[in-house]
Amino acid sequence: MTMQQAILMCEPGYFSVDYVINPWMRDQTGKVDHPLAMRQWQQLREILGQLINLVFVSPEAGVPDMVFTANAGLVLGGKVIVSRFRARERQAEEPYLHAWFAENGYVIADWPADVVFEGAGDALLDRGQPMLWVGYGFRSDSAAAALVEKVLGCKTVALELVDPRFYHLDTCLCPLEGGWLLYYPGAFSAVSQTKIRALVPAGRRIEVSEADAVQFACNAVNVGRDIILNHASPKLQTELRRAGFAPILTPLTEFMKSGGAAKCLTLKLAET
Repeated sequence: MTMQQAILMCEPGYFSVDYVINPWMRDQTGKVDHPLAMRQWQQLREILGQLINLVFVSPEAGVPDMVFTANAGLVLGGKVIVSRFRARERQAEEPYLHAWFAENGYVIADWPADVVFEGAGDALLDRGQPMLWVGYGFRSDSAAAALVEKVLGCKTVALELVDPRFYHLDTCLCPLEGGWLLYYPGAFSAVSQTKIRALVPAGRRIEVSEADAVQFACNAVNVGRDIILNHASPKLQTELRRAGFAPILTPLTEFMKSGGAAKCLTLKLAET
């Protein structure tokens, strides 16, 4: 099955906060409003469905975070690295994800069991240069970037995450069409901030404030010139519009209780 400009999603049929594996989940166990979560997910699905082809993996009981398909794996050119989760609670997702990718014709890359890597949550294709930004520090191992480069043949740039609130790269960095980059500098080590500034011209960097970052403004989905996100301040919306983008806000508050928003709920199966 060849996927062109498609996004993989998973209905939140079993979504809940049943354990704590990131700071957002603290004090949220059992507090998800499931009907509201379903409405918020459906609204995101409807918005995306007007912009891009959507495909779906079925939800499974016992794996409430499977709704966050960004962590299913990393797909590039019909080949997929299926995630090796750090948290025991999420490792149960792996067989379902392997099965979906195999059934849909993807080549599943060999990946060592002892290297933790959480897919497109920690690996984002730049939209201006042929390279992958790869995050490490909380969920993916520092060795993942070099191994991804070897397995997929795409240049990688490793970025160290230092703020536990931004435990995945996609919570604090979003490559945008035309080589723009939306990111929260405070999530990264000083060395990694230097790497970003060296590789992305100042005129293409949109730095997000902490206030916007904790509303997961960087956890956005960019399709063409549209950017779908949970929240953006008027100032950030103005900056995005000046850069030629159209922000589309859709509340995803129930999913933020588990540490995810728009990007976490989607996996791009192809980039153009």
